[in-house]
This record gives sequence, structure tokens and C-alpha cells, in this order.
Amino acid sequence: MPKGPRQQPPEPEWIGDGESTSPTDKVVKKGKKDKKTKKTFFEELAIEDKQAGEEEKVLKEKEQQQQQQQKKKRDTRKGRRKKDVDDDGEEKELMERLKKLSVPASDEEDEVPAPIPRGGKKTKGGNVFAALIQDHSEDEEEEEKHPPKPAKLEKNRINKPHNKFAALDNEEEEEEEEITKEKEPPRQGKEKAKKAEQCSEEEGEDEEEEGESKADDPYAHLSKKEKKKLKKQMEYERQVASLKAANAAENDFSVSQAEVSSRQAMLENASDIKLEKFSISAHGKELFVNADLYIVAGRRYGLVGPNGKGKTTLLKHISNRALSIPPNIDVLLCEQEVVADETPAVQAVLRADTKRLKLLEEERRLQRQLEQGDDTAAERLEKVYEELRATGAAAAEAKARRILAGLGFDPEMQNRPTQKFSGGWRMRVSLARALFMEPTLLMLDEPTNHLDLNAVIWLNNYLQGWRKTLLIVSHDQGFLDDVCTDIIHLDAQRLHYYRGNYMTFKKMYQQKQKELLKQYEKQEKKLKELKAGGKSTKQAEKQTKEALTRKQQKCRRKNQDEDSQEAPELLKRPKEYTVRFTFPNPPPLSPPVLGLHGATFGYEGQKPLFKNLDFGIDMDSRICIVGPNGVGKSTLLLLLTGKLTPTRGEMRKNHRLKIGFFNQQYAEQLRMEETPTEYLQRGFNLPYQDARKCLGRFGLESHAHTIQICKLSGGQKARVVFAELACREPDVLILDEPTNNLDIESIDALGEAINEYKGAVIVVSHDARLITETNCQLWVVEEQSVSQIDGDFEDYKREVLEALGEVMVNRPRE
Repeated sequence: MPKGPRQQPPEPEWIGDGESTSPTDKVVKKGKKDKKTKKTFFEELAIEDKQAGEEEKVLKEKEQQQQQQQKKKRDTRKGRRKKDVDDDGEEKELMERLKKLSVPASDEEDEVPAPIPRGGKKTKGGNVFAALIQDHSEDEEEEEKHPPKPAKLEKNRINKPHNKFAALDNEEEEEEEEITKEKEPPRQGKEKAKKAEQCSEEEGEDEEEEGESKADDPYAHLSKKEKKKLKKQMEYERQVASLKAANAAENDFSVSQAEVSSRQAMLENASDIKLEKFSISAHGKELFVNADLYIVAGRRYGLVGPNGKGKTTLLKHISNRALSIPPNIDVLLCEQEVVADETPAVQAVLRADTKRLKLLEEERRLQRQLEQGDDTAAERLEKVYEELRATGAAAAEAKARRILAGLGFDPEMQNRPTQKFSGGWRMRVSLARALFMEPTLLMLDEPTNHLDLNAVIWLNNYLQGWRKTLLIVSHDQGFLDDVCTDIIHLDAQRLHYYRGNYMTFKKMYQQKQKELLKQYEKQEKKLKELKAGGKSTKQAEKQTKEALTRKQQKCRRKNQDEDSQEAPELLKRPKEYTVRFTFPNPPPLSPPVLGLHGATFGYEGQKPLFKNLDFGIDMDSRICIVGPNGVGKSTLLLLLTGKLTPTRGEMRKNHRLKIGFFNQQYAEQLRMEETPTEYLQRGFNLPYQDARKCLGRFGLESHAHTIQICKLSGGQKARVVFAELACREPDVLILDEPTNNLDIESIDALGEAINEYKGAVIVVSHDARLITETNCQLWVVEEQSVSQIDGDFEDYKREVLEALGEVMVNRPRE
């Protein structure tokens, strides 16, 4: 190798194993680095800069030879792959990157074929590349003793990569070089060394080329299948995000949901709904925290839980797709009444099916073309007829009229414009549209609230044959028992699932509460024993938590992840949601206490509702007045209370009789600016604490006692009215739809209170369970008179359905 003009003055040399090395040999020694060698490294850089310049010329010549060889091999390889050859600029860049690794080593082996001495140290002097080669060889020895982890890069062996893919390529290149060198014998000739270098350079160059081609693609490391999955997931999430953004502007709600897995994103054709770990808050109040929603296609679910806990909010979020519902599931929440316009009720229902309307319009257009002599329309017309037959278009109007009839619309009402109906009747038209459309998932929020008993009986029977998925929020336990196959219980901001109807759920839930109470009592006993044994409260609780953790680990499901395990907490006493209604028992009164004699009544300008009514009731009467809407049930109650006067005949009552009347428009009798406590204090001259006790007995929460009545919910206002009724100490209770806005527990409490009450009770209700639980006699209003029904409630149901031409479903309850 040519030497530079300036030479370093001779220095003492280390000789090992009887062999010596001269400064001109530039022998690379394998052995541990010396600190002294490291210090003189930078001096060598300064002293031999000219020598390095001449070395560069030799290297460039070497480069040109290697470029020619590698070009040939690369052309062969790329011909096989059918890829274009990279430009010369890229080749030069690659060669500059590789020259520090492979070229100097081969250069040195050409000039120094002698074996490397083992015991000596290197001679001071040489050039930059010699120094780098020594570091390189020393690192190799250390790697042979301690193989490095593949993910780590070595600073002195590679240039800084442009990106993460280039870095990975460089790592692979280094590993291949190391493997090649380790496989070779320790004292190789220069031919084998050159071959190994060329192989490693070719492989490294291939990988560098691939790395550069993939550097622009951030998903280059994914397979085609994974890319396809990822693309679908991103499209799905973009759709959900846009819907969330649209809804965020409307309401003060916030929704969060766990990341959708790639598998879940693929379920575009899923018929089931599976949402995990979603949270919903409204006006800053958390309604759902890490809750899971599972809905299986074809099941009928009842969503139950206390008022104000988020049931309606959940339905709205599903309907608005603020939660990730599979896109192929069409969802319909029946919550708004139809628009009041000139459209007849039956047409308002039929127009909900837009697909049928488009096909009928196309059919008319194609028929006109055929009449004009255009024979090309015949083939398409045949297809339109096939589609109409498949969708059952011919029977569509009959189906719509059947649904309207079941919901209480007679033939004349079905053809009446929607603007001539009240809000309650337009709500029925909306329900008819939903049933007619048959969406994949139909959601009904308190569907019985706007219906009379006959319509509830029909709807109950109709939904028992529903083939698609149903999600109902209802306070009618009889309705939930007959219709539902599953119950979802909203409790403690989570959703809990029970197979079976409401009665089955109730038994299972009560059993679960008993077991929790037992566990709580056992835990409290253990804590007491630990404290008695000298443990502090903190130590006792810690020890109990550890025992609870071990128990949880034993009971942990196999498919449950570690991450989903929450920190163990001490059990709390199970909260029982109990409501108790009580009405004070009246003194005995001689019969008859109340009745109508020869009474006729009709509103001005209308035909009479009643003619010659003649009946009386006594203190042990339990009467439920039934009949279709519009026959005068509420009017009959007003006649009995004296709020309406018969046009002929009279109402007679005991002179000591006190009547307690619950009107379904009960809000009208309350003073909205007062608090519930003030309302009772003013009306009955009660002390403050007595007024609050009375409100508490009817399940009104203590914080609501001192809030203005106008700010209370419908259910809370109803409880204030019941408290007022109890304060009146009535002899007869007359209740008009008392279950509206009450939850199931409150309706049960009302039924128990009626059974314990010693006075007379007259009720109009659409709640079948309240009627059957209180053993009421059924009085039907029809043909301007009132008559008692022979038979029980099941006989009445059968009679109502037969009149509508329906077959009664006798589904065994699960």
C-alpha cells in the first residue's frame, strides 16, 4: 500500500508469540481494545490526512470494479423479478454506505495474507480505515462471545438510516455478514473472504433497495390481508366519527367506546350487536361506565331499571349510531309522532315503505312506455313485478289497516287526515309505521303509555310473533312477561343480562341480592374478628382485600384478560330499591256509598255517551273500567266524582263520603312554583317533618322534597299527587291511568297498597298486571251503557282479539 510523505517517528512495539509487526503491515489485531489506542485515534486522523486521500483513490478504483460485477448480478436478479434497475445515483449512495464495512477489509487481506498474531497489540500508526477495521474486528470477536439482540444497532458499523424501514434493512444486512463470517474457518484465504463479502453486499443491497421502495408506505410491513382489514376498519371508524360529530352538536352528551378490533370492524354483515366498554354521560352525570351491550338477532329484549338512570338515553344513542352499530343493521326508535297534515292515516303508514313507492312509480312509468309501443320496457317491467311480489306489495295496504285497527283506529279513522288527530293518536300512527316497516332492530320506549287496554292487548299479542330483534323499555310487567325472551337490567352504570321474561329475572335478581348480602355479612364478621385480634382497621381491610383477590383469581374466566381485572374492593351492602305506598283505612260507611241513577250524559253538540246508567258501589268494591278509546271511560269517572253533572238523572253518595281522585292530567292540579313539602303543608296544615315523611312513604327521594314541582320528572310529580291523596284520607279511591310514569317497583307498591286498603277502588288502567293483582271486577263500557263481564281478564283478552280477527298467542313463558 502506498505510504504518505510524512512518517510517524518510531515508537516501542509490543511483540507477542515471537512474531513482530511493522507499521507498514497495518495488521488488524483481534483482542480487547486498549485505552491508549483509543486516545491516539484522533491524532492519527490529523497526522495522516494526506495518506487517507491517497487511500481514497485506491478505494475508488476498487469501487468501479465491484460496481461492474454487481451490476451484472443485479441485472440478472432484477430480470427474474421483472423490476426496473435503479439509477446510478442510488448505486453510488449504496456503495458509499458499504465501503466502510467491506472494502477496507478486503483491501487489507489482499496486502496482508499472513496470519494475524494472537498475543500482540497493534502498531501505532496507519490510517482512518485501519482504525475502523480494528474496531470492526474487535466488535466481531465480542459478538462471537456475546451474540447481540437483533433489534439493536451498532453505531460504529452502519450509517444512520433514513427511516425505520431502512434501519431494519441495515440490521438484517449486519446479521447476514456476521453469520457468514462465523461460518467460515478463522484463517481464510482472500478468495473465500471476497465471496463472503460479495454475497453480503448483494443481499444488503437488495434489502436496501426494498427498504427505499417501501419507505414511503407506512403499512409496507403488513400483509395484503391485514391491509384489507385495516382499510375496512378505517372506513368504518370514519363513518362512526362523522355521525358522532353530527350528534355532538345537538345534545349535551358525551360518549366513549373502546377501540374497535380489526375482527369487529370486519363484521359488516353481522346480525348481532356486540359493544364492549362504552361510557355515556349526560349533563356531566355518568350514566354508563365501561358497560357492554350484547344483542342477538331474533331475540326480544326488555330493558329495565329505575327511572332516570339512562334507559331512554341508551336507545337514542343506538338510534343515532353514536355507538358503533354494524352498518347493515337498520335501526328504528319509535319516539316522535307523525307530522300533522292532510295525509290520511293509512297513507302515512304506507308511505313509510319508500322502496315499495319507488317500485310502484317505476311500474307506472314502464306501463306508459309499453302503451306508447316501446317493447324494450317489457323485460324490466317483469322484474319490477317480481320485486313487488317478493316484498308483498299487494298485501301492504291490508297489513297497514290491520295494524291501525289493532291500535284502535276504526275504518273511518284510518282514512282521516293526521292533522285531525290529537298528539296521542298521532303517536299511535307513528307506532303503526314502525310495526309496518319491520326494521332489523325495532326499539320501543314505553309503547303502552299512549294506548288503552284493548290496544295493549293487541300489541302484546302481535309482538309475541315478532321475528326480528326487539328492544323495549316498559313499566308494564305483564307486557314484559308475555313479549320478552331476555331481560337487560341497568344497574350501577352497567348492563346485566338474564335469560327469560321479567318474572324469571325478578326471581334470579332477588336470589343474587341474597347471596351478595350473605357475602357482605361474612366479610363484616371477618373484619370484626381481625380487629378483635389486634389488627388495625387498615390492616384488617388490607388482609380481607387480599383474600378477595385470591377468590377472584380462582373464579376468573379463562377468556378474561388480565388487563380487564379491576382492583379488588371491599363488598358494600347491597342497595335495595324499595317503594311502599300506603293509604289510610277509612271508617266503615253504610252501603251504597256512591252510584249513578238514571244518568244520561253527552257533550254539547255530540251524541250521548251514556243513557240511563244505574249502578252503585260499596266499601269493598274493586272495579276496573275497560273499553276502547273514546267510549267515555274517563267521562264516567268525572260523573262519579261530581266534576261533571248528568244531563238527566243524578249521582248519589253518602253525605260523609270523601273521594280521592287521581286524574291522568294530574299535573294540572299541582302548583308548579311550590316545592312538594310546601304544597302539602299549605293544603293540609302539616308540620314540615310530617309533610316530608308522607312524601318519603311514596318513594320521593329526599333531595326532591325541596325542589320546585316544575323541575320534577313525571314520575316524581305522580308521587306528590299520591302523597296528597293519602293526606285526604279518602273513603273511595278513583284512579284514572295511575301507572303512567311509574316504574315497575312503584306499580307493584301501588297494587299492594290497593289490596291493603279497606275502602272502595275504581280504576281505569291499561296495565294488565295491576288489574289482575288487585282482583278487580271488569266493567266494560259499550253501546252507551256499563256492564259487568262474565269471566276473568284472560276471557276479556280473548274477546278483544277475536273482535279484531286475531288469533290469541298462547306462548309458554320462559
